[in-house]
Amino acid sequence: MSHSPLENLDDLDLKILRLVQTDNLMPQREISELVGLSAPAVARRLQRLRSSRIIQKDIAIIDESAVGRPLTIVAEVTTENERLDLLDEMKRRFSGCPQVQQCYYVTGETDFILIMNVKNMEEYTALTRELFFEGGNVKSFRTCVAMQKVKANGPVPLLP
Repeated sequence: MSHSPLENLDDLDLKILRLVQTDNLMPQREISELVGLSAPAVARRLQRLRSSRIIQKDIAIIDESAVGRPLTIVAEVTTENERLDLLDEMKRRFSGCPQVQQCYYVTGETDFILIMNVKNMEEYTALTRELFFEGGNVKSFRTCVAMQKVKANGPVPLLP
């Protein structure tokens, strides 16, 4: 019988994870005060959470508009052929594209959903040529341009 990773986390781990999801630069001393542990105990737990890959990365979230990349594009991609080698090649192609921030292989009428960040529609048009037309195995794609970011990069809900 396999155990879910959540079974290995206690309430203190969950409290720590909730805090670092919203501010991973919060000093360990402050975390320790909020969760009721010593700073060294918090440090050990954070190290364990990172080494077990529950915390996968410590990253900065950048304001896209502030760096000249204001457009978020959601593209739904339908494949011509679902042969595994062709799907794997598409996954590599999408994963290797810096403008693709997220890529999901999904169920339903479409096969992939891509969340992309571009500086303008000209850049997106060039990407469609590269990723969808020249890359191959794309039957069709549908584009949605985000008009406003309502919520993004939300924390994982860690319910008790």
